[in-house]
Amino acid sequence: MHPFLDHPGPLAFAHRGGDLGRPENSFAAFEAAVALGYRYLETDVHATRDGVLVAFHDSRLDRVTDSSGAVAELPWDTVRKARIGGTEPVPLLEDLLDAFPGARFNIDVKAAQAVGPLVEAVRRTDAWDRVCVGGFSDGRLAAVRAAAGPRLATSLGPREVARLRLRSLAGPLLRGRGTPFAGICAQVPERHRGVPVVDRAFVRAAHRLGLQVHVWTVDDPVRIGALLDLGVDGIMADHIDVLRDVLGERGCWTDGSTGSSTETGAP
Repeated sequence: MHPFLDHPGPLAFAHRGGDLGRPENSFAAFEAAVALGYRYLETDVHATRDGVLVAFHDSRLDRVTDSSGAVAELPWDTVRKARIGGTEPVPLLEDLLDAFPGARFNIDVKAAQAVGPLVEAVRRTDAWDRVCVGGFSDGRLAAVRAAAGPRLATSLGPREVARLRLRSLAGPLLRGRGTPFAGICAQVPERHRGVPVVDRAFVRAAHRLGLQVHVWTVDDPVRIGALLDLGVDGIMADHIDVLRDVLGERGCWTDGSTGSSTETGAP
Protein backbone atom coordinates (compact mmCIF):
# COMPACT_ATOMS: atom_id res chain seq x y z
CA MET A 1 0.00 0.00 0.00
CA HIS A 2 1.28 3.45 -0.90
CA PRO A 3 1.99 5.60 2.19
CA PHE A 4 -0.61 8.13 1.00
CA LEU A 5 -3.32 5.61 1.87
CA ASP A 6 -1.92 4.68 5.28
CA HIS A 7 -4.79 5.80 7.49
CA PRO A 8 -7.21 3.98 9.79
CA GLY A 9 -10.76 3.88 8.50
CA PRO A 10 -12.31 5.81 5.60
CA LEU A 11 -10.38 8.77 4.23
CA ALA A 12 -12.11 12.14 4.69
CA PHE A 13 -11.07 14.72 2.09
CA ALA A 14 -11.67 18.44 2.46
CA HIS A 15 -12.65 19.32 -1.11
CA ARG A 16 -10.88 22.56 -2.10
CA GLY A 17 -10.24 22.99 1.61
CA GLY A 18 -13.92 22.59 2.50
CA ASP A 19 -16.68 25.11 3.03
CA LEU A 20 -16.55 26.52 6.54
CA GLY A 21 -17.14 30.07 5.45
CA ARG A 22 -13.67 30.54 3.97
CA PRO A 23 -13.06 31.02 0.24
CA GLU A 24 -12.32 27.82 -1.68
CA ASN A 25 -8.70 26.81 -2.23
CA SER A 26 -7.48 29.56 0.11
CA PHE A 27 -4.91 29.18 2.86
CA ALA A 28 -7.67 30.09 5.33
CA ALA A 29 -9.86 27.22 4.10
CA PHE A 30 -7.10 24.63 4.43
CA GLU A 31 -6.13 26.00 7.83
CA ALA A 32 -9.74 25.65 9.03
CA ALA A 33 -9.94 22.08 7.73
CA VAL A 34 -6.75 21.09 9.52
CA ALA A 35 -8.01 22.74 12.71
CA LEU A 36 -11.18 20.63 12.39
CA GLY A 37 -8.99 17.53 12.32
CA TYR A 38 -8.72 16.86 8.60
CA ARG A 39 -5.61 15.06 7.45
CA TYR A 40 -6.55 14.83 3.75
CA LEU A 41 -6.88 18.02 1.73
CA GLU A 42 -8.04 18.17 -1.89
CA THR A 43 -6.96 20.94 -4.24
CA ASP A 44 -6.21 21.76 -7.87
CA VAL A 45 -3.22 23.22 -9.67
CA HIS A 46 -2.54 25.51 -12.61
CA ALA A 47 0.74 27.07 -13.71
CA THR A 48 1.13 30.75 -14.46
CA ARG A 49 2.73 31.98 -17.68
CA ASP A 50 6.13 31.98 -16.00
CA GLY A 51 5.72 28.46 -14.57
CA VAL A 52 4.66 29.24 -10.99
CA LEU A 53 2.36 26.55 -9.60
CA VAL A 54 -0.78 27.81 -7.84
CA ALA A 55 -3.48 25.95 -5.93
CA PHE A 56 -6.50 27.10 -7.91
CA HIS A 57 -9.43 25.31 -9.54
CA ASP A 58 -10.54 27.41 -12.51
CA SER A 59 -8.50 28.15 -15.60
CA ARG A 60 -9.46 31.81 -15.13
CA LEU A 61 -9.44 34.13 -12.14
CA ASP A 62 -12.85 35.62 -12.92
CA ARG A 63 -15.28 33.41 -10.95
CA VAL A 64 -13.75 33.45 -7.49
CA THR A 65 -11.37 36.42 -7.36
CA ASP A 66 -11.54 40.17 -7.75
CA SER A 67 -9.37 39.92 -10.86
CA SER A 68 -9.77 38.46 -14.35
CA GLY A 69 -7.79 36.60 -16.96
CA ALA A 70 -6.51 33.12 -17.70
CA VAL A 71 -3.99 31.90 -15.14
CA ALA A 72 -1.81 30.32 -17.84
CA GLU A 73 -1.57 33.65 -19.67
CA LEU A 74 -0.68 35.78 -16.66
CA PRO A 75 2.64 36.12 -14.81
CA TRP A 76 2.80 35.29 -11.13
CA ASP A 77 3.32 38.95 -10.26
CA THR A 78 -0.19 39.60 -11.58
CA VAL A 79 -1.87 36.50 -10.16
CA ARG A 80 -0.45 37.13 -6.70
CA LYS A 81 -2.40 40.39 -6.49
CA ALA A 82 -5.75 38.64 -7.02
CA ARG A 83 -7.87 37.97 -3.94
CA ILE A 84 -10.16 34.95 -3.64
CA GLY A 85 -13.53 36.19 -2.43
CA GLY A 86 -11.97 39.64 -2.39
CA THR A 87 -9.91 38.83 0.71
CA GLU A 88 -7.59 35.82 0.33
CA PRO A 89 -4.47 35.54 -1.87
CA VAL A 90 -4.04 32.69 -4.34
CA PRO A 91 -1.70 30.23 -2.60
CA LEU A 92 1.29 28.49 -4.08
CA LEU A 93 1.04 24.71 -3.83
CA GLU A 94 4.54 24.55 -2.45
CA ASP A 95 3.61 26.91 0.37
CA LEU A 96 0.65 24.68 1.30
CA LEU A 97 2.85 21.58 1.36
CA ASP A 98 5.29 23.40 3.64
CA ALA A 99 2.61 24.94 5.87
CA PHE A 100 0.81 21.66 6.59
CA PRO A 101 3.50 18.99 6.86
CA GLY A 102 1.14 16.58 8.62
CA ALA A 103 -1.47 16.77 5.86
CA ARG A 104 -1.79 14.75 2.67
CA PHE A 105 -2.81 16.44 -0.53
CA ASN A 106 -4.96 15.05 -3.30
CA ILE A 107 -4.14 17.22 -6.30
CA ASP A 108 -6.10 17.56 -9.52
CA VAL A 109 -3.67 18.66 -12.24
CA LYS A 110 -5.83 20.91 -14.40
CA ALA A 111 -3.55 21.65 -17.36
CA ALA A 112 -0.59 20.12 -19.19
CA GLN A 113 1.40 23.26 -18.42
CA ALA A 114 1.18 22.40 -14.70
CA VAL A 115 2.64 18.88 -14.93
CA GLY A 116 6.32 19.82 -14.80
CA PRO A 117 5.97 22.43 -12.03
CA LEU A 118 3.86 19.98 -10.00
CA VAL A 119 6.44 17.21 -10.11
CA GLU A 120 9.16 19.71 -9.24
CA ALA A 121 7.15 21.04 -6.29
CA VAL A 122 6.73 17.52 -4.92
CA ARG A 123 10.44 16.89 -5.41
CA ARG A 124 11.54 20.12 -3.73
CA THR A 125 9.30 19.55 -0.70
CA ASP A 126 10.03 15.80 -0.60
CA ALA A 127 6.28 15.22 -0.40
CA TRP A 128 6.30 11.92 -2.31
CA ASP A 129 4.50 9.97 0.41
CA ARG A 130 1.75 12.52 1.04
CA VAL A 131 0.62 13.50 -2.44
CA CYS A 132 -1.75 11.75 -4.83
CA VAL A 133 -2.27 13.27 -8.27
CA GLY A 134 -5.52 12.89 -10.18
CA GLY A 135 -7.14 14.48 -13.18
CA PHE A 136 -9.72 14.29 -15.93
CA SER A 137 -7.10 13.68 -18.60
CA ASP A 138 -5.39 10.37 -19.31
CA GLY A 139 -2.68 12.27 -21.14
CA ARG A 140 -1.87 14.54 -18.20
CA LEU A 141 -1.77 11.61 -15.80
CA ALA A 142 0.51 9.69 -18.16
CA ALA A 143 2.82 12.71 -18.28
CA VAL A 144 2.87 12.93 -14.47
CA ARG A 145 3.69 9.22 -14.17
CA ALA A 146 6.44 9.48 -16.77
CA ALA A 147 8.01 12.50 -15.07
CA ALA A 148 7.74 11.32 -11.47
CA GLY A 149 7.90 7.54 -11.67
CA PRO A 150 6.11 5.07 -9.39
CA ARG A 151 7.09 6.86 -6.19
CA LEU A 152 4.33 9.41 -6.77
CA ALA A 153 0.79 8.11 -6.22
CA THR A 154 -1.84 8.75 -8.87
CA SER A 155 -5.52 7.96 -9.23
CA LEU A 156 -7.06 6.31 -12.27
CA GLY A 157 -7.68 8.37 -15.37
CA PRO A 158 -11.03 8.46 -17.18
CA ARG A 159 -10.26 5.52 -19.47
CA GLU A 160 -9.00 3.44 -16.57
CA VAL A 161 -12.16 4.20 -14.60
CA ALA A 162 -14.27 3.14 -17.59
CA ARG A 163 -12.26 -0.08 -17.86
CA LEU A 164 -12.73 -0.77 -14.16
CA ARG A 165 -16.47 -0.16 -14.47
CA LEU A 166 -16.68 -2.65 -17.34
CA ARG A 167 -14.78 -5.21 -15.30
CA SER A 168 -17.21 -4.72 -12.42
CA LEU A 169 -20.17 -5.33 -14.73
CA ALA A 170 -18.57 -8.38 -16.36
CA GLY A 171 -17.88 -9.97 -12.98
CA PRO A 172 -15.81 -13.16 -12.79
CA LEU A 173 -15.43 -13.36 -16.59
CA LEU A 174 -12.69 -10.73 -16.54
CA ARG A 175 -10.98 -11.57 -13.27
CA GLY A 176 -7.24 -11.74 -13.71
CA ARG A 177 -7.42 -10.51 -17.30
CA GLY A 178 -6.36 -7.28 -18.95
CA THR A 179 -3.52 -4.85 -18.36
CA PRO A 180 -2.82 -3.68 -14.79
CA PHE A 181 -3.95 -0.30 -13.54
CA ALA A 182 -1.33 2.39 -12.98
CA GLY A 183 -3.09 4.24 -10.15
CA ILE A 184 -3.67 3.39 -6.50
CA CYS A 185 -7.32 4.46 -6.34
CA ALA A 186 -10.41 5.26 -8.36
CA GLN A 187 -11.69 8.74 -7.57
CA VAL A 188 -15.15 9.02 -9.05
CA PRO A 189 -18.60 10.60 -8.73
CA GLU A 190 -21.56 8.48 -7.68
CA ARG A 191 -23.04 8.99 -11.14
CA HIS A 192 -21.75 10.31 -14.44
CA ARG A 193 -24.23 11.87 -16.85
CA GLY A 194 -27.03 10.07 -15.09
CA VAL A 195 -25.34 6.68 -15.26
CA PRO A 196 -24.42 5.01 -11.93
CA VAL A 197 -20.69 4.58 -11.38
CA VAL A 198 -20.39 3.52 -7.75
CA ASP A 199 -22.20 0.41 -6.61
CA ARG A 200 -21.24 -2.68 -4.66
CA ALA A 201 -19.93 -4.43 -7.76
CA PHE A 202 -17.67 -1.47 -8.62
CA VAL A 203 -16.26 -1.33 -5.10
CA ARG A 204 -15.66 -5.08 -5.03
CA ALA A 205 -13.96 -5.05 -8.43
CA ALA A 206 -11.64 -2.24 -7.28
CA HIS A 207 -10.80 -4.01 -4.03
CA ARG A 208 -10.01 -7.26 -5.85
CA LEU A 209 -7.42 -5.30 -7.82
CA GLY A 210 -5.97 -3.62 -4.73
CA LEU A 211 -7.50 -0.24 -5.55
CA GLN A 212 -9.31 2.07 -3.18
CA VAL A 213 -12.51 3.90 -4.15
CA HIS A 214 -12.90 7.58 -3.25
CA VAL A 215 -16.16 9.34 -4.12
CA TRP A 216 -16.67 13.06 -4.80
CA THR A 217 -18.31 15.39 -3.94
CA VAL A 218 -20.85 14.21 -1.32
CA ASP A 219 -22.40 16.46 1.33
CA ASP A 220 -25.67 14.73 2.16
CA PRO A 221 -25.33 12.64 5.35
CA VAL A 222 -27.70 9.95 4.05
CA ARG A 223 -25.67 9.51 0.87
CA ILE A 224 -22.42 9.52 2.83
CA GLY A 225 -23.77 6.73 5.02
CA ALA A 226 -24.97 4.72 2.02
CA LEU A 227 -21.58 4.95 0.36
CA LEU A 228 -19.80 3.88 3.52
CA ASP A 229 -22.16 0.91 3.69
CA LEU A 230 -21.05 -0.04 0.17
CA GLY A 231 -17.48 -0.15 1.43
CA VAL A 232 -15.99 2.92 -0.24
CA ASP A 233 -12.60 3.91 1.15
CA GLY A 234 -12.88 7.68 1.07
CA ILE A 235 -15.26 10.59 0.53
CA MET A 236 -14.58 14.14 -0.61
CA ALA A 237 -16.91 16.80 0.76
CA ASP A 238 -17.41 20.54 0.76
CA HIS A 239 -19.45 20.43 3.98
CA ILE A 240 -16.60 18.93 5.92
CA ASP A 241 -18.35 19.37 9.25
CA VAL A 242 -21.16 17.09 8.00
CA LEU A 243 -18.71 14.43 6.80
CA ARG A 244 -16.86 14.60 10.09
CA ASP A 245 -20.10 14.17 12.04
CA VAL A 246 -21.17 11.12 10.02
CA LEU A 247 -17.81 9.43 10.46
CA GLY A 248 -17.84 10.31 14.15
CA GLU A 249 -21.30 8.80 14.63
CA ARG A 250 -20.02 5.60 13.03
CA GLY A 251 -16.95 5.53 15.24
CA CYS A 252 -14.50 5.88 12.37
CA TRP A 253 -13.34 9.49 12.54
CA THR A 254 -9.65 9.98 13.18
CA ASP A 255 -8.60 13.43 14.28
CA GLY A 256 -5.52 14.28 12.26
CA SER A 257 -4.77 17.36 14.34
CA THR A 258 -4.18 15.33 17.48
CA GLY A 259 -3.72 11.80 16.26
CA SER A 260 -6.62 10.67 18.45
CA SER A 261 -9.28 8.36 17.09
CA THR A 262 -12.92 7.70 17.79
CA GLU A 263 -12.68 4.39 16.01
CA THR A 264 -14.41 1.67 18.00
CA GLY A 265 -14.79 -1.00 15.36
CA ALA A 266 -16.43 -1.55 12.03
CA PRO A 267 -19.60 0.47 11.40
